Amino acid sequence: MLALATLALPAAAADKVTVFAAASLKESVEKIAADWKAKTGNAVVLSFAGSSALAKQIEEGAPADIFISADLKWMDHLDRAGEVRSDTRVNLLGNRIVLVAPKDAGITATIADGFPLATLLGDGRLAMANVDAVPAGTYGKAALESLGVWDSVKDKVAQAENVRSALLLVSRHEAPLGIVYETDAKVDPGVVIIDRFPETSHPAIVYPAAITTESKSPVAADFLAHLRGADARAIFSAAGFSVLADTN
Repeated sequence: MLALATLALPAAAADKVTVFAAASLKESVEKIAADWKAKTGNAVVLSFAGSSALAKQIEEGAPADIFISADLKWMDHLDRAGEVRSDTRVNLLGNRIVLVAPKDAGITATIADGFPLATLLGDGRLAMANVDAVPAGTYGKAALESLGVWDSVKDKVAQAENVRSALLLVSRHEAPLGIVYETDAKVDPGVVIIDRFPETSHPAIVYPAAITTESKSPVAADFLAHLRGADARAIFSAAGFSVLADTN
């Protein structure tokens, strides 16, 4: 009698989800993705940039499964265009914007109406994300307008493609001051927070997340749920975000 050959069955292929997320989420979402992969075996492909750039890429057909914006504007834009599934939208996180300087600059200031930002800058420039498109930049411009100091510094702004690029200008001493998210300042040891902007000086900072309409990933909903779960909440909170979504 011939012995029956034992056939080796291939292991089940892991599923994958592609996430487009605002640049300010980089470290937190990387940790959350690594944790999820360790637990499920499923891969997470991550792309970080300014929310405006990511939204435009999704409109042009980039293969994202989940979009996490740093403001409501760009999520609303994609929602109106039918690019995200409205029933999956969730307001995930909140944040604060702050004024930062190189850690050894010795600059002190209190942010208030009419504070002397132009004087603090001297001949230098104010590093900000693009003030017309990128959420961190639009929040920052709104705050400076509200405080009555925008006109005094608008010609001194060094605009960057995203908030992390603005942060780097300050960290590298290429700009004496910058406006970034508080969570960004916490990940760069080369900068120091001078002061927080009053929350009443700009629109509420909200990070919404949603699954894209074109998503084919069978695990997109699972990863979005994981982003709202207790483990992810702990990571976001440790990074300085305020968590808005309920734990599953």
